[in-house]
Order: sequence, then structure tokens, then C-alpha cells
Amino acid sequence: MDQRGLYTGKTILITGGTGSLGHALVRRFLKTDVRRVIIYSRDEFKQYHMEQEFAADRARLRFFIGDVRDRQRLYRAFSGVDYVIHAAALKHVHLMEYNPHEAVQTNIVGAMNILDAAIDRGVKKVVALSTDKAVNPVNLYGATKLVSDKLFRAAHAYAAGGTQFVVVRYGNVVGSRGSVIPFFRKLTAQGADSLPITDRRMTRFWITLDHSVDLVVRALETGGGGEVFLSKIPSCNITDIAHAVNPRARLVETGIRPGEKLHEVMLTEDEARSTFDYGDHYVIYPLAYAESQQDHVRPGGTLVPREFRYASDTNEQWLSLVDLTMLMTEIPEEAPLAVGSHA
Repeated sequence: MDQRGLYTGKTILITGGTGSLGHALVRRFLKTDVRRVIIYSRDEFKQYHMEQEFAADRARLRFFIGDVRDRQRLYRAFSGVDYVIHAAALKHVHLMEYNPHEAVQTNIVGAMNILDAAIDRGVKKVVALSTDKAVNPVNLYGATKLVSDKLFRAAHAYAAGGTQFVVVRYGNVVGSRGSVIPFFRKLTAQGADSLPITDRRMTRFWITLDHSVDLVVRALETGGGGEVFLSKIPSCNITDIAHAVNPRARLVETGIRPGEKLHEVMLTEDEARSTFDYGDHYVIYPLAYAESQQDHVRPGGTLVPREFRYASDTNEQWLSLVDLTMLMTEIPEEAPLAVGSHA
């Protein structure tokens, strides 16, 4: 998957680029011959610190303060941009349940602004980040991301062969701020002898930051437009996560919060009809593409079985308590900013 020439002389813009994924993507792109990387976000404090962090590469970085809700600002920022990574979102499930209008404005209206600006400014490709919570959503965050995904996939069709739109879907990023690991660590550091868990049966998909960057880069380099890219990632039990952080802690069940699922689904049986297995990842094509494979489906994949379902509780890959304990040693005590930080 080495297509470094793809970046030569190009400009890449990352919305929500001050988050942990933005930092990791910048590091990855700066290893190529990219001409410029633009960080687009509304948090000047995070931009200031990111500017200091990447001071050695300042000549190839630009920082735009702006909101994805601001259509005109996006049009200005997208001028001369070749590729866009759309990571900006309001994403905390329980907060979005009580602030639905804000979630719609950023996650849906913001997505519409992104796709219109990309088409009108001649952007070559947009990779939009999604989540397993957009699959059969039970919370507002997931519902807004489902709408966003459908907007981007439909936009590829009406871009009339111009801008290509690709979606990337994955689960929880290990150790990102706002995830359960920093929360459990904070309680443990404060001397707590118990940790709260919602339900002992709960399972989740987990992906490392490097793995999520790999998936975004793969979608950027190989996506033709209209697809959804998914990595094959392991599942784990919430109880094992808690015991990996604090083996001596007593676990206290608090009950599932509004908008939470017991298990997450990454791929449904209906989507399986147009999903191809590429060994370490899946690609969901528009159904019409799957029916005319020779013209649209990337070689090397095989159609998944009928009724195939990719869910966190029936996953073939699992992180054991031993795996998670070892993984904890690789996660900094001060966790990075959450992936897809606010626009």
C-alpha cells in the first residue's frame, strides 16, 4: 500500500485536526512529499499547542480556526486543497442525548457543508470518519453519523465523476481522552477501591490509534468513491478493561446509560450483500457496484457469506485480560485528545 507519490505536491486538510487522530495523521503525512497539511478546528488553544509540537515542520503546516457549521469559512479553507480528512464531530453519546440540536448542526449540517465545499472547490477526495454506533443506531450520536455517512455516499454519485467520497468506520480508539481507560485510571489514582461499569456483559470493538490511521490512509489511497472501509479489529469485555487498569478493584454495575448498547455492530447482514473481504479489512461497496464487480470492485477481495454479521459479541478476534494488561503499558498516562474532536 505504498503510494507515496499520491501525496507529492498535494495539500491535505483535516477537520477536527487537533484531536489525537489529527496529530497522528499529521505525523504520517509529514513523512511523505506532501506540500501542505491544514489543520481546521475551532479550538485556538489546541491549535496553539499543536503548532508548538510541530514547530520543526511549521513550513508545511497551516492552522485554520473555523467551524464545520460555517459554510463560507469552509469554502475559503478548501481553496487549493486536494484531499480532506473529515474527523470533526460532536461524539459523546450521553451529552448528545441532551443536546440533540447541537449534534445535528455539527454532524449533519456540517457534513453537508463539507461535501458542498469539496465539490465546488474541486477537492479530489474526501475521507469521512464514522463509527460503529452509526450501525442500527440507538442514540442520537449514532443517528447523526448514519445520516452523515449516507450524505457522503450519495454525494459521490452526484459529484458527477469529480470529488470522490469515502467513509471509514471503526470502534473505540484505545486510550483516547473521553474513553473508559483514562477514566478508570483517574479513579484508581484517586485511591478508589472500586470501578463503575455499566453491565458486566458489555463488549466493545477496540482499535489502536496507529491502526485507525492505517485505515484512513488505506481509504485515501485506494478508495474509488462510495465505499465504507472497515478494519478487522478485536473485541474485549468491559470487565477485562477494568481489571487490566486495576486488578484489585471491585466492580460495581451502574446500569446502561441512555443511548448505550450492550454490544456494538460494525457490519449488518444487509450490508453483507455488497461487502468484500480483503484479508485484514472489509469494504462495503454500493450495492450496484457489487453487482458489476469488474467495473467498480477493487481486485483481491471476496464477497462475504450471506447473512454475515460483524458484531463485538460474536467477533472471532478477542483481547484477553493478559492482552489488555500488556496494552496498558503502551498507553500514556496522559491520554491524547479524543479522535474526532469537536469541529
